[in-house]
Parts: sequence; C-alpha cells; structure tokens
Amino acid sequence: MKKVLVFITDGFADWEASYVTAELNKPETGFQVQTIAIDKNPKVSMGGLTVIPDYSLQDFSFNLEFVMLLLPGGTGWREEKNHQVKKLVSFCFEHNIPVAAICDATTFLGNYGFLDQHKHTGNSLPYLKEGAPNYRGDENYIEEQSVSDGCLITANGSGALEFSRDILNKLEVLKGKELEEWYDLFKNGFIKR
Repeated sequence: MKKVLVFITDGFADWEASYVTAELNKPETGFQVQTIAIDKNPKVSMGGLTVIPDYSLQDFSFNLEFVMLLLPGGTGWREEKNHQVKKLVSFCFEHNIPVAAICDATTFLGNYGFLDQHKHTGNSLPYLKEGAPNYRGDENYIEEQSVSDGCLITANGSGALEFSRDILNKLEVLKGKELEEWYDLFKNGFIKR
C-alpha cells in the first residue's frame, strides 16, 4: 500500500481533506491514509473529531515510504509548535514527494519560502502576505480554488473539492472523464451529460 500522510493539529479543519482521504482510503486504490502530528497525543479537529495520530514527528523515521503529505488548514497553524512539520515538508521537497496544502497550511508554507518558486494559491494574496511576513511569491500567486504545480498543490479554504480533484489527479487515482464525473457529482449533485 502506498501511504499518504495527513499532518494534523488540534483545531485541524477536518472537512478540508475529507473528500480526498475517503477516496484514497478505498481498498481498490492501493493507497492508505495515515496521520502524523507533532506528538502522539490525540488531536481534536475543528468539528470535534478526536484523532490519535499514527506517527509523531518526535520519532518519525524518514525511511518510511510515503507518496504525499497533506496539510489541512485550521486554527493549529497559528501555534508555533506545529511549525515543527517544516522539517518533514523540506524532506518532501528535497525528495520530490508531493505536498498538498489548503487554507492556513498554505500560509505556513508561504512564511517558510515553500511557495516562492511555484505557482500557488491561498485564502487570498492579502491574507497570505499578512499571515506570512517572509512570503516572497507574489508573482506566482494565482487566484483560483486550487493550483497544482509540479510537486505542490495549494488551495484556498473554500476549495476542498478542487483540492481533492487535484490530489486524485496527481496520484492518478482518478483521471480524465472519471475524475470529471467524480467532481461533478460532489460539486453539482449529479453528473453532467
């Protein structure tokens, strides 16, 4: 099974990764979703769901094979302690492991320079610049729900479906017409003919 890691914090926005994790975790895909946090203590999402992390950054083995790191948004990004994930994000960029970030997770990436050389989006350019004082990627900012560029996928907080679509496409779980129909079903409540 190919592992996809989801970094969770107290206050993570559970809905932002829910469409894609449900699809990835289907047995026939060959993927397995697992969680990682700064420690093994249970994390409570914004929606009140309690999750016990599978892995801790404190004892994480960088020998573990995984194919993507997902960073949901949420209130936890405002806490400096959660920025310990920077080491794992750097590892991903160095080893061409895709990183997918949404909402305030994009602001985190922006503050540490991970967005500067890639086309990307976020909650808005002013929001990103205010929340990430070290951000220097203005010329690569695109005002879209989700943007995929190489090994980076970014989305604004209202783009969970588009974010999921880009991830499913990147990991080749769904492609072409099948992916379009999946998106139509969840976006519109039916498949366009």
